[in-house]
Amino acid sequence: MERRYVSIKEAAAIVGVTPLTLRNWDKKGVLTSYRNPVNNYRVYRLDQIELFLRKIENSKNKRGGRRIDISMA
Repeated sequence: MERRYVSIKEAAAIVGVTPLTLRNWDKKGVLTSYRNPVNNYRVYRLDQIELFLRKIENSKNKRGGRRIDISMA
C-alpha cells in the first residue's frame, strides 16, 4: 500500500488550523511531519492526519466540547 503525503498547507486546510500551528504541534510531537528528500519541505501522511482527526472527534464526543485537545493525540 502506497502512503500518500500532503504539503503543510494542505494538511493545515484539512485539520482546520494554520501551518504555524502544525509546525508547533510537530515540535511537541502531537502530529509528526516528515521531510521531502528532494527539497526538505515538511509533508504529512494523510493516514496519520485522518487518525488524528478521529482521535479529536472521539474526545469531542466523550466530553461534548468543541475544543481540540492536543494532549489526547
